[in-house]
Amino acid sequence: MPNTASAKKRLRQNEKLRQHNRTIRSRMRTQLRKVREAVASGDAEKAQTEFRVAVKRLDQAAAKNLIHKNAAARTKSRLNRLVKSGAQAAA
Repeated sequence: MPNTASAKKRLRQNEKLRQHNRTIRSRMRTQLRKVREAVASGDAEKAQTEFRVAVKRLDQAAAKNLIHKNAAARTKSRLNRLVKSGAQAAA
């Protein structure tokens, strides 16, 4: 347990930030799952719209240093490749 007033405040701040980061990370992961599910179902149009939202969520997480910018870029690249291959398979 923190002893000083500043340590107590820091504990409160850290808990608040942790919950905020957890929310953003959860939204991001949920969106990635939605893209993968749309591709698996064969719905190319839905996969494309979900992919656009996923890119936004990844960029937001990278901007907040929740994930590394290269990790966001790598994930976007892999998802894009998945969406395109799914669209070709459907056509």
